[in-house]
Amino acid sequence: MKVIIIEDEKPAARRLNRLLEALDVQVSTMLHSVDESIEWFQNNPHPDLIFLDIQLSDGLSFEIFDMIDVSSAIIFTTAFDEYALQAFKLNSIDYLLKPIDDEELERAVKKYRNLQNNSNNMSIDFEDIKKLLVNPLEREYKKRFTVKVGQHIKIVNADDVECFYSENKGTYAATSDGRNYLLDTTLEQLEEELSPKTFFRVSRKFYVNLNHIKDIIAYANSRLKIKLNRFDEQEIIVSRERVRDFKLWLE
Repeated sequence: MKVIIIEDEKPAARRLNRLLEALDVQVSTMLHSVDESIEWFQNNPHPDLIFLDIQLSDGLSFEIFDMIDVSSAIIFTTAFDEYALQAFKLNSIDYLLKPIDDEELERAVKKYRNLQNNSNNMSIDFEDIKKLLVNPLEREYKKRFTVKVGQHIKIVNADDVECFYSENKGTYAATSDGRNYLLDTTLEQLEEELSPKTFFRVSRKFYVNLNHIKDIIAYANSRLKIKLNRFDEQEIIVSRERVRDFKLWLE
């Protein structure tokens, strides 16, 4: 199986390569831009499988396929989960949300191997996915949550949540009035329910609300530290793999 990685963040590419090696998948090439990828495809046999970051430093990775006809299978890697989820649902392809989890990677590789064994037709309509990126479908996102407090049911508005976080296998909503409510959901399920214009998953543990960020501070190892208006029980650190996308989200 010939595999390549297209990822503009070289540390992320190297980490993905190490994770794949642990799964006995050998990566033959790592590419880091649209232009570099186009040149490579023009001069090399196409791989069986591509791990493809959606946004590269010099444009959307789909621009590669405006120039090149590709028959390779693709697993998307992205920090923009709303795009990835839409593309996945419409095209029956897989995606990995950064920072990549080793168990999710293993499942994606197994899915590819099963598809490879069962079918030779692994074509993808890049134009459909590209349209989603340029003009995403309108979606209704969750505006409120219900939580149980003793014998009572309380309504918590999403706008009042400073952050969602996981702790001791539970998922909590920390609100602007200083309360923390245990939710009957997971951070992974929240990915499909929260508006990406308002909430960003800065790490595996935290989603933050843009409207409740008080300060952003440079932190060790090229990371960022977030201060919220009220929540101060734990440090909220933007993982290094998500710093660039977090900065883009802020804009």
